[in-house]
This record gives sequence, structure tokens and C-alpha cells, in this order.
Amino acid sequence: MNDTKAWEVDTLRGHMNNVSCVMFHARQDIIVSNSEDKSIRVWDVTKRTGVQTFRREHDRFWILAAHPEMNLLAAGHDSGMIVFKLERERPAFSVSGDSLYYVKDRFLRFFEFSSQKDNQVIPIRRPGSTSLNQGPRTLSYSPTENAVLICSDVDGGSYELYVVPRESAGRGDNMQDAKRGLGGSAVFVARNRFAVLDKSSNQVLVKNLKNEIVKKSTLPVAADAIFYAGTGSLLCRAEDRVVIFDLQQRTVLGDLQTPFVKYIVWSNDMESVALLSKHAIIIASKRLVHRCTLHETIRVKSGAWDDNGVFIYTTLNHIKYCLPNGDSGIIRTLDVPIYITKVSGNTIYCLDRDGRNRVIAIDATEYVFKLALIKERFDHVMSMIRNSQLCGQAMIAYLQQKGFPEVALHFVRDERTRFNLALESGNIQIAVASAKEIDEKDHWYRLGVEALRQGNASIVEYAYQRTKNFERLSFLYLVTGNIEKLSKMLRIAEIKNDVMGQFHNALYLGDVRERVKILENVGHLPLAYVTAAVHGLTEDAERIAAELGDNVPSLPEGRVPSLLVPPPPIMCGGDWPLLRVTRGIFGGGLDNVGRAGPEEDEEASRADWGDDLDLGVDGLDNGDVSMIVEDGDVNEGDEEGGWELEDIELPPEVDTPKTALVSRSTVFVAPTPGMPVSQIWIQKSSLAGEHAAAGNFDTAMRLLSRQLGIKNFAPLKPVFLDLHTGSHTYLRAFTSAPVIPLAVEKGWSENSSPNVRNPPALVYKFSQLDDKLRSAYKLTTEGKFGEALKLFLSILHNIPVVVVESRREVDEVKELITIAKEYVLGLRMELKRKELKDDPVRQQELAAYFTHCNLQRVHLRLVLVSAMTLCFKGGNYNAAANFARRLLETDPTIEAQVKRARQVLQACTERNMKDANQLNYDFRNPFVVCGSTFVPIYRGQKDVACSYCGSRFVPSIEGQICSVCDLAVVGADASGLLCSPSQMR
Repeated sequence: MNDTKAWEVDTLRGHMNNVSCVMFHARQDIIVSNSEDKSIRVWDVTKRTGVQTFRREHDRFWILAAHPEMNLLAAGHDSGMIVFKLERERPAFSVSGDSLYYVKDRFLRFFEFSSQKDNQVIPIRRPGSTSLNQGPRTLSYSPTENAVLICSDVDGGSYELYVVPRESAGRGDNMQDAKRGLGGSAVFVARNRFAVLDKSSNQVLVKNLKNEIVKKSTLPVAADAIFYAGTGSLLCRAEDRVVIFDLQQRTVLGDLQTPFVKYIVWSNDMESVALLSKHAIIIASKRLVHRCTLHETIRVKSGAWDDNGVFIYTTLNHIKYCLPNGDSGIIRTLDVPIYITKVSGNTIYCLDRDGRNRVIAIDATEYVFKLALIKERFDHVMSMIRNSQLCGQAMIAYLQQKGFPEVALHFVRDERTRFNLALESGNIQIAVASAKEIDEKDHWYRLGVEALRQGNASIVEYAYQRTKNFERLSFLYLVTGNIEKLSKMLRIAEIKNDVMGQFHNALYLGDVRERVKILENVGHLPLAYVTAAVHGLTEDAERIAAELGDNVPSLPEGRVPSLLVPPPPIMCGGDWPLLRVTRGIFGGGLDNVGRAGPEEDEEASRADWGDDLDLGVDGLDNGDVSMIVEDGDVNEGDEEGGWELEDIELPPEVDTPKTALVSRSTVFVAPTPGMPVSQIWIQKSSLAGEHAAAGNFDTAMRLLSRQLGIKNFAPLKPVFLDLHTGSHTYLRAFTSAPVIPLAVEKGWSENSSPNVRNPPALVYKFSQLDDKLRSAYKLTTEGKFGEALKLFLSILHNIPVVVVESRREVDEVKELITIAKEYVLGLRMELKRKELKDDPVRQQELAAYFTHCNLQRVHLRLVLVSAMTLCFKGGNYNAAANFARRLLETDPTIEAQVKRARQVLQACTERNMKDANQLNYDFRNPFVVCGSTFVPIYRGQKDVACSYCGSRFVPSIEGQICSVCDLAVVGADASGLLCSPSQMR
């Protein structure tokens, strides 16, 4: 080419329309072109041939552009633009100890982590295929034989085996003739054995280093890739799961359902494995027991395990960590994607997309701190708190969420946050200090609530004083029996002219004269008179009566008055007694640096909080109630001479050994509450009755809804309440303490271990249902149908919460449901029949249907007699004769029934067995009775059933509450009755 001419070197033909744009690739020997024929073509410059073609159906391409730094291309078309890359950029690599083997630019290279030396080892064969994406995909290394397996997508999947000579390391000039073969994946499984996946037969071919087959094994799943899983084992990837397969025993060692897995990363000790998919990371044990799953919104690129068992992974633009419990966080951001090869301390070794080794320094403090918390290595936690710069709202929120508010306290300087954390961790002292700094009414109120929960009456008193909440303060003195301070509250109310406060305090004190005086002062003379007269204050009553004149109220005669006087307290209750335990590792030390005698100062500051009361009364200092109560005793302390510290004579000082200070003090703290027995019952059981006994009605209802399709829980409300009340008893310790609930366990004895909890003792037992059934039978025999129906319904309502022990009893419970259901249906029809006085045909039909319920023989005879009589009187002789025959077939023991049946049968025969009325009843065709409409559903007709009692209904009733049991939804999906632990074994 010169200034005036250009010579054609070569012509690349293939486009079918005008070529719009052509460009040379910046990194590879290829040309990329696009055209109005709706295609993009890639050409090999050296061979002058087409490599690959990309098409769009409806858009012509016009322009091309290449990214200046990244391996990306962009093409513009009629309706927009696409951005794409021609080849995958993840290098194939394998880590072995301190070494990294990887492929770059058709060479196998070796990188040593400790010295960071990077050497070229041997050249590898360039793919002979003319298509793209034929470079090495995976690499497997055998350190004992110094052999390398390189897999690629050439020929639909193939591998190459190279044995690297020891002396060739670092030279990389010896071209080897590699052993090749076809296979979807190839990995080493032993020192001199490797496994190849044959997708066509779903087999694994085990070969030696001579590329000879030594063993074949059929895989348990349709695998599309295999990975190393320890010596002699493979991790096989299917579309929706992974399994670990032992090649020697040919057994499955583990199975886990996962999204499509792309990469596998084993921990250094082979105890844990990370399964990397496109947008998720699954952490599992070496037997594929699931531990946690982490989801990402952008693509996961690579990962490696650090020395502490934390998984470090990369996405397109972040380096992140995943703790063993599934917690995750960001370590740092990335400019370009990287592929982690090894993590050592605060250093990450990785490969970039150009195949260059990079070393990245990270700050591992955050995840090491969280790991120490999870593993309860509190000495490490304390060291990091003292020496590390851990801070931020995210760390505080994490500690609070994970149940370590006392640790979060050491990171916080904001008083409001410290106050909230102190309340959450139960640290009243820090909460008080923060409340003093904040000094807001809402915070004092919350402090009072928490102190009341802990039984710290003195701090409750202090909080009420700071908020001037005199009503609560008076009630606190009442319930703790502090009569002296309650008297002071009466005087304070008097000074503040708070009439209701005066009256309440007088009522709390039982001071009748004071109440009479208050009522007099406010003009309620009739009430003052009644109060004085009832309580025996004769002089006051006469004086007030004189003032009232003729308006003296009359007291009811013949009644003994009930005096409004509270019982006198036996003792004055203070703070609740607490256990003396050693201060925890986070309980002290960190906040007391540079302070002298913190505990003494704390005690002095709260020595007598009752006297720090800001009354807001003119002329009074804070808490100086004594000026009002006892006028002359204000300066009590001066008269008594203070602490009376007098000089005493001592012998000369002698050398005495000084005792060492105790390094760790003991303090009073509340014992850590254990798990409530009711919660243990819930965790150990799937039986609705035991959940109701534990008081967790919500889960009990969900269980019944899932197992029996129950939706109407109104009939079960008293049953649930009885179960909960019956499985608990209550113990009162002393007056100022709350009632202590105690769980009543089944089979408890004095020899029972305190660490083993039995299921709850239930008030409803199967034996009680047997008794109810016998009573219901008796009432049915006596003709008391309404009462019998209530008992049968009660049985149906109690069965869902009954718990039995054996399988045999489970069968008996199910049989009892059937019995009760049949009787409820029959009795409902009988009661309905008795209501229909003006419809004899319907009466006969209902009586006839009743005879087809599954009843006891004695009741069946009575029902047959009733139906026979009704039909005979109604002129339906054929039906009456049928009932008479059925009655005789039951072998009645009562002679009157036999005689009557024979007479009816004879009379019907004489009258030609004709029916005067057409009944909706065909005794020759088997049927069941609809529990709602009371019509027959003959064999072959569609019906729906109740998911609990099994009653049958016409299809139009589906979705309604069953009218027989009054609990479940007709046609609902349900798993079945669960009433015994034996059903869950």
C-alpha cells in the first residue's frame, strides 16, 4: 500500500449482504465483522477462515466497538445494542499446598505462594478446532506423580494428560506428546489413577497414567460433571443435585439438592465444601450435610477457605466472606473481577482475567471477630475489643441481632444507643448512668419498667421519682409494704393540694380518720359521715351529723359492713434476692480503666434514692420530706454527730503482710433464664394437644388445620383452655414476687432427671372418651337424643387433642371417630324428623335413612321399630315390610318387638306390599346419607368427604364447614390424624 494504491492481500467471503463494519481484535489474531445480513462473523487471521457466526432474526448490524481495557465487544443493530465477549476468561488452575499450576497462553505455568516465583513449565497443545471457547476449562494435578490433567470442550469434551519431568520445571521448552481421550470431565482420584466421565453411558472410567481403563462404574445420577471429593471418591453434579460417590464400594456417601453448581471448593482439611452456583453459595460438610446457603444478586466468580474455616469468595465487584453459620459481609470492593486461588491470613492470592498472579491485602478483623463470637472464644473477643478499631452501626446491629448486646455496649458512645443496649442486656447500672445523661421522661419510664422486671425496687423508686410519677410511686410503696414512705407520699399530696392523691394514699394506708378529713374538706359530708359511722368513729360521725342536720344519710339495716382497710404488711419488701455469681468476661474491666473504686462509687450514688425526690413544692429541698412530717427533726444528722469517728488508742504499727487484692469481683446478677418447659414441649412434639397444653394455641391450630383440615376452632376454645390450665400449676413465693408457673409433666417422679423433660400431662384422656361413649349410649337408649348428641359431639371435639401411646390405641381412636360420626348424623336426622310435624313423607324418609347408620344392635332395633311404625301408619307397606324383615334378622331379645314385626309383615302382605307415597329411598341400592341435606347419595354418584370425621356430602357442600363434626372443611386437603408419638417414629 502506498499513497495512491492499495493491494488486496486476501478476501474473506461469507456475508450475504453489505458488510457494515470490520475491526481487528486487540488481543487475539481474529477479525470481527458485521453486516446487514443480520449476522456477526469472527474470522481467523492466520487461516483466513470463518471461526464463528452470531445471528439475530430481525435486526441488521451496523457498527462494532471494542472495550479499551476489558475483553468486551459491542455491536449496534436496528433495535438496539448488544455487549458480548468471545471467549471465557477464567483461567484453568489447581492449588496443591504451596503451589499453583495454571494455564496461560498455551503454557502450563507454576507459581509458588511463599516465594511468589512464577515459572513456565511446559507448552501444551493448541486446540485444532476452528471454533472459539476451546481453551482449557479445568485442571487437575497429582503432586506425587507430578501429572496434570487438562480438560477442554474440544470434540464435545476431551482431556489431555501431561506428566511433567522434575528437571523441566522452570525451563518450559520441552514439548510433550500428551495422552488424550474423550470425556466430559477428568479428575485425579488417587496417586496414579484418574476418573473420566462418559456422559453417553453415564459411567466413570478409572484409568492409569498410561491412559488405560482399569475400572468402570455406573453413576447413581445422570451426571454432567465430576469433581474430586477425596481419595477414591467423586462429587457428581446433576442438574438439580450433587452426590458423593465412593468408587471402591460403589455407594452414595452423601446427597444434597442444590441449584446448578459450577465450581467446587474444598477446605484444607476436606471437612467442608463450598458449592458455587451462578448466584448462590451452599456450604456443606464432607458428607453433604447442609450447613447454610448464601444468595447473591450478582454473579459469584470464585472462592477459597482461609485458615479459620471462613469461606472467602468474590463476585464481579466485591470480595466477601461467609461464616459457618451463614452470616456474610463485604471485605473490600474490586475494580476488575479476580479468581481467588488461596487465602493466607490477611493476604489473598488470585489470578486476574489476563492470567497474571496478584496479591491483595485485606483487613480480616471484622470476620475474625464475628467468628470468635460464634465459637465463643471470648478471650479473643476481649483482645480485639481492646486493640482493634471495630466500630460502626453495622457492627452494633450485628452484635444486637446475635444476642450480644453487652459486647455492643463497648463499641457505643452515644448515650441513647447505650441505654437501649443496656436495657436489652439487663445491665441496669449502665442504663441508669445513660438515663442520667439523657434525662428524658420516656427513658426514665423504660428504665423503671426494666428495673421492675428484674425486681430492683430501689431503681424503680428512683425512676418514678425522676418522672414525678407519684401515683406509681405510692402503689410501689403499697406493694412493697413501705408504710413509712407511703405516709410521706400522703403529706406530699397534701402539700401539692392533690385531693385524689391524698385519698388514694389514705386508702392505701388504711387511715380512716384521714379519709374522713379529706371528704369533709372537699364538701362530701354524707360520704364522710358514712365512712366515719361504718368504721366506728362515733365522735366524728356525731359532729358531721350535726352539720348535716336533717340530711343525715341512713345506713342499711341488717347488713355487716365490709371495711376498706388493707391488711398490714408483715415485712417491708425491697429488692428481690439475686444469685451471687462471678462477673462475666464482658461484665467489667473495659469501662473501668482509670477509675478508682467503681463499685463503691456506684453504691454510694444509690445509697438512699428515696431521699433524692424532686417534689416541685415551694420551700422544700429535694426529697426533704422530714420538714413536713417532723418539724423539729430536720437536722437529725448534726445532733447525732455524723458517723461518730472518734480517736482511739492503737498499739505501735507492726509489719503485717498485705493481702493481695482480689482481681475479679463478685456481683449480684440475675440468673440466666433457661428455656421454658412449654417451649421444650413445642420443639419436641408435632401433636396438637401438647402444643395447646404448652399455651401455644397458634401452632396447635396450624397443626390441626394441616392434619385434619379444621377451620372452625370456636368449639375447641374451651378444650384448649382446659388443656393449658390443666398442665400447669402455680406457686406463690412471697408477697412482692410474681406467681411462678410450674409445668405438670406426664410420668414425673422424684427420681426423674432434671435435664430430661417429659411431655405434658393432659386433662383429656382416651379412657375418659370411653366413659363418655358409654354415657352417650345410655342416653340414646333412654331416648334423650339432645343430651346424647351433645356427648357424641364432645367426643368428636376432644379427639383432635387426645394423645395415646400405642398404634393399637391409634386405631381405636380412629374407630371412635367413626362411631361418634355415625351417631351424630343419625341423631341430627332424628331431631330434624321430630321438628317436621306437617310433613309425614319427609318424616318417613329421615326415619328410613336413620336405619342405615352404623349403630349398636340395640339402637338399630329401636330405629327399625320407629321407621317400621311410621311407614306402616303412612301407608307405605313395602317399606314397612322391609324394616320388619330387617328387624327380625337382628334376632331381637324383646318378645314384643318380634311379635310386632311379624304382625306388620303379615298386614303388609295382605295389603299387597304397596306404598301410598313415593319416598326418596331405595333400600335395594346401597347409599350414604349427606350430612348436610340429609338426602341419599347412591353408589356411583359423586360426593365429597369431611377431612376429619369422614362424613359424606353432595358436591355442592364442598368448601363449607362440616355440619356433623362442626370443625373441618368439607373436601379439604389433610395429612390425617396424628395423636401418638408412635406415628412419628
